[in-house]
Amino acid sequence: MVTLYDVARLAGVSTATVSRVVHGQDRVREETRIRVRQAIEQLGYVPDGAAQSLSRRRKDVIGLVCKEREVDDALENAGLLYYDQVLRGVEEHIRYHDWSLLITFLQSDDMGEPEVTRLHALSGKTDGILIGEGFVASSIIERLAARMPVVVIAGTPGERAADVVAADNFSGSAAIVTHLIAEHGIRRLFHVDGPADAPDAVERRLALHHVLRGNPQCQLIGSVHGIFSVRSGEHAGEELLVRHRGDLPEAVVCANDQMAIGVLRAFSKAGVAVPGDVAVVGFDDIYPASLFDPPLTTIHQPTRMLGERGCARLLDRIASPGLPPTVELLPTVLVLRSSCGCPPGTLTRRPVEALAASRMYRAPAGQGNHNARKPARSTSAARPAARG
Repeated sequence: MVTLYDVARLAGVSTATVSRVVHGQDRVREETRIRVRQAIEQLGYVPDGAAQSLSRRRKDVIGLVCKEREVDDALENAGLLYYDQVLRGVEEHIRYHDWSLLITFLQSDDMGEPEVTRLHALSGKTDGILIGEGFVASSIIERLAARMPVVVIAGTPGERAADVVAADNFSGSAAIVTHLIAEHGIRRLFHVDGPADAPDAVERRLALHHVLRGNPQCQLIGSVHGIFSVRSGEHAGEELLVRHRGDLPEAVVCANDQMAIGVLRAFSKAGVAVPGDVAVVGFDDIYPASLFDPPLTTIHQPTRMLGERGCARLLDRIASPGLPPTVELLPTVLVLRSSCGCPPGTLTRRPVEALAASRMYRAPAGQGNHNARKPARSTSAARPAARG
């Protein structure tokens, strides 16, 4: 096996110089660095990662914690596209830093809490952790963040103990509801909400009510909570038809695309025309949403960039543990198709302008503001919303 000493002998330098080149340190002349690199390539030397980690007291490994859900519908596999895109964004960033990624999927126990023991076990094998959704309780995040760097992707902007990188759900939701009201004259709306405590659902719900307060001529005639699944959306559509069959809403605003697809299914079975009888809109812009008849009007969130920006923030925090927690909101895009009442064949993408309300820190009830946390900031909408 080729060793550090073999590289030093061929390059005509000390083993300390080879070590400095391998570790990327600056105290080496460029011609010497090139000679050492050539020797490494010629001999096929592979640095001992464990030894490097010990010398730097770092593992050069980050963890990604994902939420595992039961799949009871073929379309629920579309939910895996979220983690696929987040993972691609993380990998896109860490590949240039020669770091590795350790991934785990957590289930929920009987108390509705993630498998905390597995979460803590992962923390012992990594330098920092990315939590792939806002499904971990704040109390657990706080304990974990006291031990190591933590970044929550798609978490609540009010999270106090860790950094958060999320889509600007508030501005996106406000944009799609405003489109229905201003451009299609919608006055009576029904809301298929997400889980009561899911961060994305909370922000989208707040935006809906924000827009309705600014449009007193409009009313929310009802709402029902789903669990972000196609089946729960279908059940919501069926419940809506039972409650309001004689007086349907003009539009159904769904907290995500999968539930919107479920609503479309329920309406199709009942003979309710979309958008002729009722308009339907979603959020996320998953690929199957474009394949339905009618194609779904929705909000695109930059899922891959969530992973990329979350990873960048985690590496910054690992390098500088004293950084104050921040929240970064990534811009969304209004994707107009025909389920909202736009003409058949419509495919228009409009970047969503960040609302001032979305950049404000909205503390959970009873918590108040915390001066140590920086206000949410929105990444410039001029940046691409997604790649690929």
